[in-house]
Amino acid sequence: MRELFNEYVKSITTYIMFRIKAKANELRPELEKKNRAPIFLSMGAPTENPPKYMFDVFKAEMDKQGVHTYSTPKGEKFFLDAIAQKMKDRFNVELDSSTEICSLIGSKEGLANFIRIIINPTTNTAEQDVIFVPDPGYASYSQMVTIAGGKTYSVPLTPENDFMPNLNEVWDDYIKEGGKPEKVKALIINYPNNPLGVTATKEYYRHCIDFCKRHNILLMSDAAYVDLYFDESDKPFSILEFEGAKDVAVEFFSFSKPYAMTGMRAGWICGNKEAVGLLAVLKSTIDNGLYKPLQTACAAILNSKEGEEYTKQANLNLKKKQDIFVQGMKELGWPEFNVPNATFYLWMPIPPRYKSSQEFTDDLLVKSGIVAVPGHAYGKYGEGFFRVSIVCSEEQIRECIDRMKQDGFYY
Repeated sequence: MRELFNEYVKSITTYIMFRIKAKANELRPELEKKNRAPIFLSMGAPTENPPKYMFDVFKAEMDKQGVHTYSTPKGEKFFLDAIAQKMKDRFNVELDSSTEICSLIGSKEGLANFIRIIINPTTNTAEQDVIFVPDPGYASYSQMVTIAGGKTYSVPLTPENDFMPNLNEVWDDYIKEGGKPEKVKALIINYPNNPLGVTATKEYYRHCIDFCKRHNILLMSDAAYVDLYFDESDKPFSILEFEGAKDVAVEFFSFSKPYAMTGMRAGWICGNKEAVGLLAVLKSTIDNGLYKPLQTACAAILNSKEGEEYTKQANLNLKKKQDIFVQGMKELGWPEFNVPNATFYLWMPIPPRYKSSQEFTDDLLVKSGIVAVPGHAYGKYGEGFFRVSIVCSEEQIRECIDRMKQDGFYY
């Protein structure tokens, strides 16, 4: 039956996080025998419960008459209005809720479907449309583009360029390597970044907008981590805060990270009204929108005192976990590495005795039961590094450091 399926799907593999989880669970009996049950530092998924206030609204709403009926893919008006209010309060961004916002079944779904509406699919690699993607970057970006029938071009995020590369130089490299300028459709940026945790400056956001305008391409800003930060005086930005952004940009938001709602699947896209409208048209053919009680609960938490207090406490907890892990790595002899001011990720070099990031994370799993992600999973510039996600308990983080010390994982 395999020959009946398209070449795009046959060319991809299962998302790496699920492969890593499966491998760890396969080894679980052996690891438990030596008191090394797996501790997962791999998946970027908060482990706390979502806000109780949101759950209370959700449960009460489910008892109302008619809430089981179809919603609309674009989102109910009250939900879109709540998003517009949030964007105004958080970023001072004015949005028309009827034309510049569309609900998503999580930002991952939105990104994948948005890529589908801008790529003209073909298996002829010389003629494929191109999207510039961050490298290291979220592993699903490249797979989403492949499934849509396009290809990616790496935008290197390195310490040498402060993780904010000069896009004009990237464009010049693309042309020198034989790239066709007319095939470039979009640039994806992701700040705060997965897997690096880094943020960007106002000047860099301006640079991204100017670059996309110059080349008449779309700017896709993945803002899933924008509310996970540790300094109130240094909050991450929205691309839409900057003049002229709506001419070229759309931005993707998620409830998963700030409210620990990873399984409930809710988010939104906002920005350029033509782009948002075209995505809404596509979604009208493939889904019927979010469950109405979920929209009500999400609308309630977005602009509530309870929601604000929840994210503030969650960020304080994350900062404490980050401090514990960083101190532990210093005790293990790790050299200086970037300690980000946002997200729950840490990106660190592998010890020099290992030939690859995969070799290191495999050894860490087999010997200590610690589940981390090899850097190569995030692109060619990720080799030589590994990522941990500090979403587990403080006790588990301390246990990881103790295991590494006991099992000889010094730098």
